[in-house]
Amino acid sequence: MASTSTTMEQHIAVFGGSGSGKTVLLSSFYGAAQEPRVRRANRYAVTAEDRAQGRTLHRNYLGMRDSSTVPSANRFSAATYRFVIEPSADDLPKGRSKQKAAKPLGIVWHDYPGEWFEEDPSSAEEEARRVATFRSLLSADVAVVLVDGQLLAENAGEEERYLKALLTDFHTGLYALRDDVLEDGKRLTRFPRIWTLALSKADLLPDLDVEEFREIVIGKAGGELDELRSVLQSFVEDPDALDVGEDFLLLSSAKFEPGTIDVTTRTGVDLLLPMTAMLPFERFAKWASTRQRGAQVAEQLLKFVGPVIGFLGTSKLMKSNLVGAAVSMIGGGLGSKAVSFATKKVAKVKDQAEAEREFTTRVLARFAEDLDRGVDDRVLRRGDDA
Repeated sequence: MASTSTTMEQHIAVFGGSGSGKTVLLSSFYGAAQEPRVRRANRYAVTAEDRAQGRTLHRNYLGMRDSSTVPSANRFSAATYRFVIEPSADDLPKGRSKQKAAKPLGIVWHDYPGEWFEEDPSSAEEEARRVATFRSLLSADVAVVLVDGQLLAENAGEEERYLKALLTDFHTGLYALRDDVLEDGKRLTRFPRIWTLALSKADLLPDLDVEEFREIVIGKAGGELDELRSVLQSFVEDPDALDVGEDFLLLSSAKFEPGTIDVTTRTGVDLLLPMTAMLPFERFAKWASTRQRGAQVAEQLLKFVGPVIGFLGTSKLMKSNLVGAAVSMIGGGLGSKAVSFATKKVAKVKDQAEAEREFTTRVLARFAEDLDRGVDDRVLRRGDDA
């Protein structure tokens, strides 16, 4: 099992209705990362901390690649997957084994059953399990809500029928959970603050780019999106530091044709890691610098920004507006508690081995380039690019 002592760990929560493609998406994400050519191109490896989970995901991927077999959906099954991003075997410093190599990046993927937003709980036990599962993903900074491309295509010209139902299900489901999640009604400082809408099975709508997808969602179900934003704001302290439906993504786990599955033809899947790692840094730096915030909220915002600054502090990225803004933010009037917290985090990270910092800096720089490429290809629309 891979080490769990990662220096920087980010969480992503994935929501989607039944049949929206969550299992295929996760299997495609992990399986493709195991391909030797992909590891060589990325210069990093993605490893599942739970080997049994990793084998299952890889087997699902190989079934698609070699036998054109679609993995079975895990109905009503909530799961958490932990992945470590580490130097690939070809990229290890000379004289260092894989066991001794730096493992500074971790990604945790929370999969929330879509059926729980579509159907009422069958028992008090199941209701309690839904609440406990939702609480477990509150550590995520990025949440992805899947819009099923197949259902969108089936409702061509009347997309509002599907979109309104989808967003209303999420809205009412979250509202039903709120009182149980908020202890004594106290709003949360730790909560997913970036909610991205992603079109799964985008290969079924090949002429649709991300801007057109956004226009369909806003034009056909803008009111329901506003209601979803409102209920999410009711969960979180400082609701202004929350983006719901500002970021949009096209996703296709493979190209599916009768009798064949081409796993080499994918869209947007390779952006999930960069989004999880980089969007919180970009967005939290902006939010924390826009106006004075409470100490607890500022501390949560800086909790992730601080380590990234530490890693990038000696790199050429230090000259970028993004990092410069974050450094100015830490030096600004956020309150002594938050500034002290960030300073300690940066100092701690800067004490790490140079090789570790170089690896992390390189990976984060690659992620930033990937996000820019996704925007240029009209696969990703970032809210901060508006």
